[in-house]
Amino acid sequence: MPAWLMQPRTGGLLLLAVVMVAVYLAAPNNFYLDVAIQIGLNAMVVVGLNLLIGYAGQISLGHAGFFGLGAYASAVLPVHLGIPPLAAPFVGMLCVGLLAFLVARPVLRLKGHYLAMATLGLGLLVFMLLTNESQLTGGPDGMTVERLRIFGERISGKDWWYLITSVMLLLSVWLTLNLIDSPTGRALRALHDSQIAAQVAGVDVARFKVIAFVYSAMLASLAGSMSALYSGFVTPDKAGFLHSIELVIMVVLGGMGSTFGGIIGAAVLTSLPQFLTVFAEYEHMLLGAILMTVMIFLRRGLLPGLLDSLRRRRAS
Repeated sequence: MPAWLMQPRTGGLLLLAVVMVAVYLAAPNNFYLDVAIQIGLNAMVVVGLNLLIGYAGQISLGHAGFFGLGAYASAVLPVHLGIPPLAAPFVGMLCVGLLAFLVARPVLRLKGHYLAMATLGLGLLVFMLLTNESQLTGGPDGMTVERLRIFGERISGKDWWYLITSVMLLLSVWLTLNLIDSPTGRALRALHDSQIAAQVAGVDVARFKVIAFVYSAMLASLAGSMSALYSGFVTPDKAGFLHSIELVIMVVLGGMGSTFGGIIGAAVLTSLPQFLTVFAEYEHMLLGAILMTVMIFLRRGLLPGLLDSLRRRRAS
């Protein structure tokens, strides 16, 4: 097999694109396409969050806040400021990036549980803001989102959104893999192993933490905007605490420090509840049992754990 096919930036991306095409061709109806779109949107957030958690070693329990801000940017900016729906996601992404930049340095000085609590507080602040500013956001009942138009063509339907989500996910993964393979990625890995050792080696720890935090926040915002434009409606639940926890679980389940593992984690955790609904009241119990089993037997996450198992079998 050619060496370039074994590289994440070439073979990995090609495999991901092939899987996306296969899913589209195999999906028997719009329900499955809807699940696939939700997976793609969650995967975009997880790809960025994995850079922060898996590479920089910084926990965040507030990324749903950035997702919610992006979602409301697509809803609020066209209505109150007259910004076209096509531009609103990018304006929202820049604003979220600025917010993340402003809070990153004081928040990322903290470590461990203190950092988790600080990011949790940030997410809760965003949630309360979206809930209480009802004149702007519609309050707890949410608000409708103006439909996206490109060259006068109204973008609606699962086929269009599956295409858009797939392209944006591929771009997100490509950008992230390039970042990981750059000096920035090497600096992030160094500070993940030991911040003190990284500082001694000349790594500007604070700067690279901020880069990872801002990048992941902007990706979450873009995914949130796309989610709002796709569904045509947005509520503060998009920025809820439980959504933040789900995103972190996707990263851990798929494998921290593995971009494609994060995508698999997003796919499993997004699709599994849909297919477990046949078990009615046992749905959440089964979901919890499956997650526990995976984490017990594959502690590094699904993808790294399975790859380790394959290597051990080949070696034995």
